[in-house]
Amino acid sequence: MSPKVSQEHKEQRRNQLLQAAEEVFIEHGYEHTTMKHVMDKAGVSRGGLYQYFDNKEDLFEAVIGEQQKEIIDESLQSMIEEQGSCWDALLMTFLGEEKKANDDMDPLAPSKLEYFITGRNEKRRREHARERYHHAYQITANIIEKGIEAGEFVPRFDPQVIARYIISYVDGLAVDHAILDSESIKLKEQTELLIEYLRWGLNVKD
Repeated sequence: MSPKVSQEHKEQRRNQLLQAAEEVFIEHGYEHTTMKHVMDKAGVSRGGLYQYFDNKEDLFEAVIGEQQKEIIDESLQSMIEEQGSCWDALLMTFLGEEKKANDDMDPLAPSKLEYFITGRNEKRRREHARERYHHAYQITANIIEKGIEAGEFVPRFDPQVIARYIISYVDGLAVDHAILDSESIKLKEQTELLIEYLRWGLNVKD
């Protein structure tokens, strides 16, 4: 009889596989990554990987799913309190904890673009893309709404349009960055412009 593996051990192993897979996707891109690449990086057998993931698509969706955890209202409120304001919480959603413009882009962005663009005619990927967009929109719109309720924001435009604008702008920068580079597109400078435009468009009250 084989020894019983604890749920905690399974979670640890799954997380190790996801970490290895993320590194491989960043290095090779989505299209050129193989399950063998991930096996070698993680140091596991074929069975050790396929026990957790059926194919590359499942694996990649799990990797990017880790980056976009579901946020419910209570945890969203906690995030706002932790950041100190709705404005800072909003900046964190697309700038990270430092909340400052820089020349860094999500290193997985090129793989995400490959995955969704090359699979744009596949039902599964289109539905996944819609879910991710809706999730990002809901988080952004909810932060803006809470900022309005708190008197932090007095928007000059429809808050829902502002939320969608942020997502589209950041996605557009990701596309350009994947094809070109930070210097060519002036990533930091464009991000600084986005921040100032949002400050004006939301009419942020200090």
